[in-house]
Amino acid sequence: MTATAPVVVQKGGRKTWPALLHRVVQTVRSRGLFDRGQHVLIAVSGGPDSIALLSLLHRLRLSWRLTLTAVHFNYGLRGEESDADQAFVETMCRRLDIPFQTMRLDVRRRVRGLSLQAAARDLRYRAMNQIAQQCRADRIAVGHTANDQAETVLLWMLRGAGLTGLSGMPACRDGIVVRPLYETRRDEILAYLSREGVLFRQDSSNDKPVYLRNKIRQDVIPVLQRLVPSAVDALCRLADLCRDDDRYLGEHVQALCHLWVRPLPEGGWAIDRSFLQQVPVAVQRRIVRELLRRGESQRRSPRRDTVELVLRAVAKQNVVSEVAIPSGWVAVGKDSVRFVQFNDAERSLHCQPHPAIITVPGSMTWAGTGQQIQVQEVTRQQIASMVPAKDRIVIDAGRISQPFVVRAWQAGDRFCPHGMKGRSKKIQDLFMDLKLSRADRSRIPLVVAPEGIVWVVGYRQDERWLVTPDTKRYMTLTVHPARAEKES
Repeated sequence: MTATAPVVVQKGGRKTWPALLHRVVQTVRSRGLFDRGQHVLIAVSGGPDSIALLSLLHRLRLSWRLTLTAVHFNYGLRGEESDADQAFVETMCRRLDIPFQTMRLDVRRRVRGLSLQAAARDLRYRAMNQIAQQCRADRIAVGHTANDQAETVLLWMLRGAGLTGLSGMPACRDGIVVRPLYETRRDEILAYLSREGVLFRQDSSNDKPVYLRNKIRQDVIPVLQRLVPSAVDALCRLADLCRDDDRYLGEHVQALCHLWVRPLPEGGWAIDRSFLQQVPVAVQRRIVRELLRRGESQRRSPRRDTVELVLRAVAKQNVVSEVAIPSGWVAVGKDSVRFVQFNDAERSLHCQPHPAIITVPGSMTWAGTGQQIQVQEVTRQQIASMVPAKDRIVIDAGRISQPFVVRAWQAGDRFCPHGMKGRSKKIQDLFMDLKLSRADRSRIPLVVAPEGIVWVVGYRQDERWLVTPDTKRYMTLTVHPARAEKES
């Protein structure tokens, strides 16, 4: 597939701009995205949005005295299709006389718990910033459109997000990443490319319904537009309004943190507990989010349930407690709330093994302790001959489904320990009762079914899956010591 040169309309000997270019220039000026004479690095995937952005900025290059460089990232996830995208973008840049760079990014080796899309985004933005520094670009232009913004707002809405999530994507991120198509709808992009005879590539993964964003794009947005034709524009206005409010509240919270938050000598931050209890819940939530975010190397926003766990602990009068967080722990004391970070030694101990699925029947070795966990179905007669043991539990296989996942505990995990008559208990509280160190807690395996936690391995069984006189199918879960312990 090749790209054709953009068509230029002539009127009275003068070159005129297409309507879409006027729209883009208005967005650039009103939102201060870049200035005349600057160097703009353009991220080009080969899809319609980024190709339209490349074409439009190329038209603007002479009159705005812009220096343009294009960059393409190849993740290699679609084999020959990915390589064809790269070749297509390179060919188009050569036709437009725009310097071209490409980079291969390995998204498969991503951080545990990070989705493929999130990992690709993080890699892409880090790489774009590096390339921008190398070629001394003033701005990085990406091809996000008004439709992308509307989809993002809906995604965060479905996750139950607050103002920050509903703010969607900013027109300018970190003072360098800009979105010139921020106020342009996707149908306008496609119409422009069709009129100008500019070809583009289609990413086959955009049609896969496994991604929630694709479902929103293909199923939800069309329904909203049938109900309200201006739905995309309305969602974008909602994002702008939420961002203004979010920015104001954020500045207010930063000022409060400057006054009330103090650094800890051992690493981390502390804030007066009575002050935190006195401010409105909306401000409490933002202060906790800010202090949790400070401990993250990527400054990622913390999970909502982690924030709520801290808030509930702070609200309990005259109760001291701890809440585990990925970067350390939150110690809620009588007078202060300390957000403590792991030191390097603790961080290496705290690294949790990857979750793993255990087949039935089957076994697996848990990397955190070296223990072998075995699952098998057994008969009533076999159960009757077994001697009760701490290293084995028996469950009703007919009341629980699969797959079983073996993983480390997570903040907020709860189960119904055998002997508590149906009352639930936080795993964290169990560990505190057992006086386990923080490093030990992260290594203990949990066997988890879709319905909930089955076994805190070697410690407590969840009583919801106990066998009863009506049980027809039996299953045992057994833990064997690490090999070194067997040999000793």
